[in-house]
Amino acid sequence: MTLTKGVFTGVHFWQGDIAVAEGALAAGCRFFAGYPITPASEVAERMSKRLPPIGGVAIQMEDEIGSMAAILGASWGGAKSMTATSGPGISLMLENIGLGMMTETPCVVINVMRGGPSTGLPTDWAQADIMQAKWGSHGDYGCIAVCPDSPQECFDLTVEAFNLSEQYRLPVFVLTDAAVGHMTERVLVPEDDKLDITPRRLTSKKPGEYRPYDYGKNLVPDGVIAGQGYNIHITGLTHDEKGYPVMTAEVQDKLVRRLNDKIRNNADKIVMLDEKNTENADVVVVSYGIAGRIVGPAIEMANKEGIKTGFLRMKTLWPFCEKRIRELSEKVNGFVVVEINYGQMALEVERCAGGKSKVLLQEHMGAGVPTTQQILEKIRKAAK
Repeated sequence: MTLTKGVFTGVHFWQGDIAVAEGALAAGCRFFAGYPITPASEVAERMSKRLPPIGGVAIQMEDEIGSMAAILGASWGGAKSMTATSGPGISLMLENIGLGMMTETPCVVINVMRGGPSTGLPTDWAQADIMQAKWGSHGDYGCIAVCPDSPQECFDLTVEAFNLSEQYRLPVFVLTDAAVGHMTERVLVPEDDKLDITPRRLTSKKPGEYRPYDYGKNLVPDGVIAGQGYNIHITGLTHDEKGYPVMTAEVQDKLVRRLNDKIRNNADKIVMLDEKNTENADVVVVSYGIAGRIVGPAIEMANKEGIKTGFLRMKTLWPFCEKRIRELSEKVNGFVVVEINYGQMALEVERCAGGKSKVLLQEHMGAGVPTTQQILEKIRKAAK
């Protein structure tokens, strides 16, 4: 094990929350602002210990509202920044998350999901914040959210979240949950030269030539760092390429379409899936996160019964894997969606299947997982 650029390389036995923090450090995060909340507090604790010795800053803010505002400001100051919280904290952050989407500010938001609504189950897991990530703040905007199923993926997908935030200039969600966040497993941290890290995308234009929302074919504008001589205007109001508020239908249409299309047009590059035996399947089980770890025995039993059953695990929740679900709906009898909520991604699968394949939900309200027998029964129904 070596300490390189503040990152402990080699093999570790880490909790998921710790792996999230270490992934952030590996990606170059040097500013953290947060507020204690179960089951995400371990992320903040780790960052508070690890950042100061390597020249970073960790701040406990007065609340989650201030935490989100702080990481937006830090990002414009040139630092890769992150916050971590759970469902109630996300609810408080949503206005400033919308500000980050509108101002196109790269940063990462960790949501270690717990059971809700309201205070709900502070120490137990659920997966019910999925739609909140996409639709929580008001207005239309593109969204990227990744979902790890292990401490190893907590590390890997946090690194990827930072890369995506820099590449597409927006706050990116890591939607883990209390089960994965508090799970302890082997985590391999590669050497620096084997880590693919996306740098801050900065303009090559000089002050006076640069416009903060002037974009090219990829629809993503280049950025600047405050204090480097650029006199620009950044606002949450509807704005033109200069960043000036212009409240007209024409400017609103152009801006909001671009905020969405910079993600939609690149969905094939962003979406990450883990698929097994889907090509010739009669039924495909769709899941993510902790729910994706418990479906294996039911799939194995179904295959032994002669039901050709495949598995699709979504590592990227947003943008949704519309293209792949539509492709599979032309071939399979049905989908079984297993998730720890009352059916959120099941609605997306049903929408994309378009009635060509039946879609069955195996739900669970939290603090547990569906049984193997429950999942197997749904696979049998989907196969008929």
